[in-house]
Amino acid sequence: MGLHLDYFYGDEAADFRFYRVPKALLDGELSLEAATLYGLMLDRVGLSARNGWVDGQGRVFIHFVQTDVQKRLRCGHNRATAFMRELERAGLIERKRQGLGRPARIYVKNLSGPVEALFPASGEAVSTAPKGRSGLPGEGAPDRPERAAKETEKKETDLNKTHLTSSARRDRDRMDEMGWVREEIRENIDYEGLVRDHPGDGELFDGYVELMVEAACSTRETVRVCGQDIPTAAVRSRLLKLGREHVLYVRDCLCHATAAIGNIKAYTLAALYNAPATMGQYYAALVSRDLAAPEHIPRESGHPVP
Repeated sequence: MGLHLDYFYGDEAADFRFYRVPKALLDGELSLEAATLYGLMLDRVGLSARNGWVDGQGRVFIHFVQTDVQKRLRCGHNRATAFMRELERAGLIERKRQGLGRPARIYVKNLSGPVEALFPASGEAVSTAPKGRSGLPGEGAPDRPERAAKETEKKETDLNKTHLTSSARRDRDRMDEMGWVREEIRENIDYEGLVRDHPGDGELFDGYVELMVEAACSTRETVRVCGQDIPTAAVRSRLLKLGREHVLYVRDCLCHATAAIGNIKAYTLAALYNAPATMGQYYAALVSRDLAAPEHIPRESGHPVP
């Protein structure tokens, strides 16, 4: 049941707070959600400026993490990633990673130039009015079969081009998604700090990251983990919650594994996926083992216990 609200009288609307979305964005090729996201970020710029969030060059930056986008636009992770990437491709924002688990800095660009520079025209509108002079049948009419054949061939060619364009666009969107997920995973696990503190394991950490990106961005409905088909969304959610300690835990487990591992890729993915549930038990078992080990207490003769 709808709310029973009153009308506006005079300048009462001025009492409300509104987000600013530049009209130029609504006239271009940017999606409505991406344009709305730019307006939300633009509002955040004012708050950052008042709080003194500026870099060494005096440029204002904001923090707007992935969960903020999902909450404000009421969308899932994939769509939030696509909207952020859409703004970045258009040059409306610039994202700089900070590392050490800190959120990335986002620079919202000042939209003061002509919109044509951001969104070039994709082509002039084509008239749908019938062709030909009055009294003559238009192209493709039943009594002009040669033109009808040419028109059919042209439509089939255009359809093939459209299909190829859509396929290329899907490939590009997938690469964009993988790029954003890769950056988010690196931030979550403090990739730069791991490589700095453990320089000899850099390639190992790279392998973990790429394995997580591949599983999180799988185009299949499920991902096989521990012999079970788990929904890709659940796998992605779990992997995006891993932190630095989980990666180090998986590294330690693999380094100390004594049995031969047949499928190292599947084993590593399973270890990463189960890390939040098994890490505490693993370290608790190590502590219990150390406490149960016999101490080297001197005998009466002065010789240590073997």
